[in-house]
Amino acid sequence: MLSRLLDILDFKERRWAKLRARPFPLEWVLILERNVSAYAALTADEKERLHQHINVFLHEKRFEGVEGLEITDEIRVTIAAQACLLILNRPTRYYPTLSSIIVYPRGYLVRGAQMRRPDGTIIEGDSHRLGESWHRGNVVLSWDDVRHGAADADDGRNVALHEFAHQLDGEYLGVEGAPLLHDRGMYTAWARVLGAEYAKLVEDVDEQRRTMLGSYAATNPAEFFAVATELFFERPRQLKERHPELYEQLRLCYGQDPAGSEV
Repeated sequence: MLSRLLDILDFKERRWAKLRARPFPLEWVLILERNVSAYAALTADEKERLHQHINVFLHEKRFEGVEGLEITDEIRVTIAAQACLLILNRPTRYYPTLSSIIVYPRGYLVRGAQMRRPDGTIIEGDSHRLGESWHRGNVVLSWDDVRHGAADADDGRNVALHEFAHQLDGEYLGVEGAPLLHDRGMYTAWARVLGAEYAKLVEDVDEQRRTMLGSYAATNPAEFFAVATELFFERPRQLKERHPELYEQLRLCYGQDPAGSEV
């Protein structure tokens, strides 16, 4: 059984290596330059690595348009770039539980939705959404909101980063705000810092104090991690200044330092 698993992993690694070696079309580069503002801040080496990851991602994941939306290279490359930005410097299996990205033209309504509050109670009712992440199988996104989130790299909101952070979260022990980390010893500091930050946020929201992370991040630890990921990539200097320990844990998690050496 172990031998069979190792053979499968070796086959995947060889396939990924071939896909990463494929030329990256100039048309796709132009899409990144036009649609993904974070792309301009990457070094030449980082851009090349991002291209390689996008090649693998687009080969392995299926895109489905709904409500009449036609899936184009612009949609595929723009979404893939943001998914791959999260794994740019991480040991990766390319979102192994994800098979499809379902894309709506704009925000959509989910009837009979459920949301768990920090105290454990569940709220039911119709919900207008910009995206969602299913633990096994799919990410759902609003193309209109993906496009706006990618175009503005410092507004603090990016639905694609948010939902793909949930996918990373789900790779390890369920969706509980704890993605797969590089070293098992990192989980102690992760649990301490993110647990304390989440508890403080819930308290601030209950007391109606203004926060950088916002009330939605207080919904549960999984949403806290996803919102913190958005801010880490989109408002890194502010996050580092206001929540330095949280920033440091995310820096270690993603292997990136978007704030740089100065706050």
